[in-house]
Amino acid sequence: MTGVVTGLYRYPVKGLSADPLQHVTLEAGQTLPFDRAWAIENGPTRLEPDAPAYRPPSSFLTLKRDERLAALQTRFEEEARRLVISRGGRPVASGDLTTPVGRQVLEQFIAAFMADSLRGRPKIVSAPGHSFSDTREKRVHVISLRSLRELERVVGRPVDPLRFRPNVILDGPEPWAEFDWIGRDITAGPVSLRISSRTERCAATNVDPATGVRDMAIPASLQREWGHTDFGIYAEVLNDGSLSVGDGLSL
Repeated sequence: MTGVVTGLYRYPVKGLSADPLQHVTLEAGQTLPFDRAWAIENGPTRLEPDAPAYRPPSSFLTLKRDERLAALQTRFEEEARRLVISRGGRPVASGDLTTPVGRQVLEQFIAAFMADSLRGRPKIVSAPGHSFSDTREKRVHVISLRSLRELERVVGRPVDPLRFRPNVILDGPEPWAEFDWIGRDITAGPVSLRISSRTERCAATNVDPATGVRDMAIPASLQREWGHTDFGIYAEVLNDGSLSVGDGLSL
């Protein structure tokens, strides 16, 4: 065994907080279920629900430009498709993401909370089978805790792994070993993943996901120490299977 899965996360609404999981059922060629299934338009994006296409992250509210989003805590109730937004531990808005009325309640709160960042009325959008990922292909994002500890050594302080918006967190492999897996297959529990690319980091990683404060310079630190701005890898799911925290990892 090369390592172990220590964390599983999805982000039902792009730009909002992580939804931690203990188990997840994956399908070949897909993202985690409900990962970035919704996004918040910042001005019209001309998204075609019947034929959705990739749109750049700048079309939506994201942490890269809109760090105030991190001050919100969200809970996704999967069975009801309901999103609950809290601030400072107190619920401030909730709504069914699948109904116009439910989305309108959430949009009204976001319009007031993010007024200074908006280019138009915020609109929560979705399309069947579509994920508003930062990649054109449907991928799972994986990071390594051993590499994170190396980054922490360089910056001289703890770094929350959720800064990197991972779907899967691994522990065990040597620091940066994951970059050698490009083009190779790894097995996590019963699921095979083909590693497709490294993840180039942007200014979103500078935002503390717990406070919304832009308090670090992660890409600059990576560039200064290692000559690149990459952290994490993207992987394609090759077969259906259930992945759990605690599952072993092997090459």
